[in-house]
Amino acid sequence: MDTGTTFYFVPYILCIIPSLLLLSFLKTLVKPPTASRPPPSPPTLPIIGHVHLLTSILPKCFQTLASRYGPLMQLRLGSSTCIVVSNAAVAKEVMKTHELAFASRPEFGSSEHFIYKGSRFIMAEYGPYWRFMKKLCLTKLLAAPTLDRLIHIREEEMGKLMDTLIQRSRKGEASDLSKELTTLTSNIICRMAMSTRCSRNGNEAEEMMELVKGVVELGGKLSIGDALGALGRLDLLGYGKKLEAKLRKFDNPSAELKLTRTDIKSFFLDILLAGTDTQSVATQWAMAELINRPRVFNKLREEIDSIVGSTRLVKESDVPNLPYLQAVVKETLRLHTSAPFILRQCIQDCKIDGYDIKANTRVMISAFAIMQDPNSWEDPSEFIPERFLVNSGENMVDHVTEIKGQDFRYVPFGSGRRGCPGAALAMMVMQMTIGRLVQCFDWRVKDGEKVDLNVGPGFSAEMKTPLVCFTSIHFDPLGEVYARHVEG
Repeated sequence: MDTGTTFYFVPYILCIIPSLLLLSFLKTLVKPPTASRPPPSPPTLPIIGHVHLLTSILPKCFQTLASRYGPLMQLRLGSSTCIVVSNAAVAKEVMKTHELAFASRPEFGSSEHFIYKGSRFIMAEYGPYWRFMKKLCLTKLLAAPTLDRLIHIREEEMGKLMDTLIQRSRKGEASDLSKELTTLTSNIICRMAMSTRCSRNGNEAEEMMELVKGVVELGGKLSIGDALGALGRLDLLGYGKKLEAKLRKFDNPSAELKLTRTDIKSFFLDILLAGTDTQSVATQWAMAELINRPRVFNKLREEIDSIVGSTRLVKESDVPNLPYLQAVVKETLRLHTSAPFILRQCIQDCKIDGYDIKANTRVMISAFAIMQDPNSWEDPSEFIPERFLVNSGENMVDHVTEIKGQDFRYVPFGSGRRGCPGAALAMMVMQMTIGRLVQCFDWRVKDGEKVDLNVGPGFSAEMKTPLVCFTSIHFDPLGEVYARHVEG
């Protein structure tokens, strides 16, 4: 800075600072500061905030922190601040009492690299666009009449899965349920939404699985990168470019099915990403628990045999008469929820549990902690399907009759306006898949070991070790009539 510039710059500074101080003082006179009561927060470190408290398994980590600092706590991860909700009472305030104030979802670091930014249905802010897409989803793709009309798709894809497992069983080969179930769910969703299968052979199925898992993993890494503030958006580690490259595979212009409108393509992508991995992971957890618990497995098989018989496969129409099957699925979703965190963003100042929440605050509702809360559930870390059954004379009936989030102790699909629109489809596919896998096969892992029930790292709740099993055929459904049905 030269001498002339300094001559004018110094007086300017000497004038502007007192002016700003005077303005600040006048504001305090006109509008006295109001006391704010933020949620409890663990001790922080400079710059990084609470990052040093995080462990590799984030749902469990947040649950442990909540046990010390309460069901509503504030965490600062670098430059990013969020509120974590960890019990049913506070979750009800957020998702019901003040639902409209929390009807939007936050954008994270991954949104900067999303090729359909501004057109996402799942992460769209609450408004006309989101309401229209939600209505389209519920009245067309996922409406009860549509699900009934498309039952043949679920039957055919289930038939292909059973055929694959039977062929592997006859050859004495192991089956990777992670791969097989991802193929099943992705093809069901693609055929229902776009009238085409996502994968026609093993290589395509594996590519689809890697693609979905890769998008979820990279999105999570970029979201954690929000802790770096503006630096996180510089993509210093290259995660953003990798995410964009994977997403481009969904947007292949030479694909057989050409979709020219960005919003529609984004909608289909959201449906695929939201429905494929979550259903597959939940079904894997169910089978892992059943394999490790012969008593529960045999009880479920006995129910199926008594209601369905030994001459045909379980059908969707049988499920209302199979309360123990329903209980197994619901207990799986409680103990191993596929979406450990329900994301919301506060759009206006409000008070939750006696604490002040500012507009634009990110909120993470820990479904993982809520559905394993010892104040709400007896032996919460144990797999006990019977907790969802009550005696009614000679029959056992389903205890949890509402799965859309009205019982805030049980929120595997969220609640309210932003609850999962695909809950009914997910339950249908899971119930029929598990019912048939138990009905048709005996399961074991290598050398008779127990299935590893440890959870993998990150935001998700996937199994740490892929579920690879050997099967023995208990009931062979591939008779001549059934084979013709599958081929058709």
